[in-house]
Amino acid sequence: MFEELTRKKFDVLPLHHAEAILKHDMPQAIADIEAVLNGLEVPIEELVRSGGGEALLTQRNRRLLAELGWRKQNVTVNKFVAFSGDDEAQKREPSQSLSHEIDHVKVFEAGVFALEIEWNNKDPFFDRDLESFKRLHAEGAISIGCIITRGQSLQANIRNLLRSFTTRESITKFDDLEPYDYAPTRRQRNLIEQRTARGASFADAWVEVFASDKFGEATTHWRKLKDRVERGVGNPCPLLLIGIPDGVVKV
Repeated sequence: MFEELTRKKFDVLPLHHAEAILKHDMPQAIADIEAVLNGLEVPIEELVRSGGGEALLTQRNRRLLAELGWRKQNVTVNKFVAFSGDDEAQKREPSQSLSHEIDHVKVFEAGVFALEIEWNNKDPFFDRDLESFKRLHAEGAISIGCIITRGQSLQANIRNLLRSFTTRESITKFDDLEPYDYAPTRRQRNLIEQRTARGASFADAWVEVFASDKFGEATTHWRKLKDRVERGVGNPCPLLLIGIPDGVVKV
């Protein structure tokens, strides 16, 4: 399963019988995900450009998934308490109501697949996604949940990729970063200037500050996701976890 993605160094981890469900009940889901991720490329410039909205990678994947029938869905679970002979029960407000917004949902003949892409959010978003999957699975609303995030090789090598960019573009001062819409905060500028005052090159100082701020340990990446599922977050919902490798970034 996902042999081509594995060959390209994607992290792939199925949990709680997810592999059996996908192979036997939802082979088209495997084909869809492979079709979207096999050709994935991220220009290094996209990592450098300032945030302020959904990442371009997430936008592209959203469009590709939508073309294959994966749609954003708001799922609401209402619970009623009624005794026999209570003909008015369904007319009353539910005793409990849970609502979940899932970015990518596709209904297959054998069940429902829910998928979230967490390219670069704060890591508590993993808790939100996994708990949503758990609740929806318990209610019979979904059969399997999937999270796609930055893989372990990408997280480990983000600084090397950024250094390659600074070398390619001869980045030696703040002005050189202006074409990439990079506008450092006062704090970031001070940190970079402090590092250069201690003897670091501008490029190295910028890479360290930029990577720590934008792609730091408190953001969504493979190890943070794996730590959570190893603690049992989301259990027992069948889960598919996918990590995007450094090889998709084009310098």
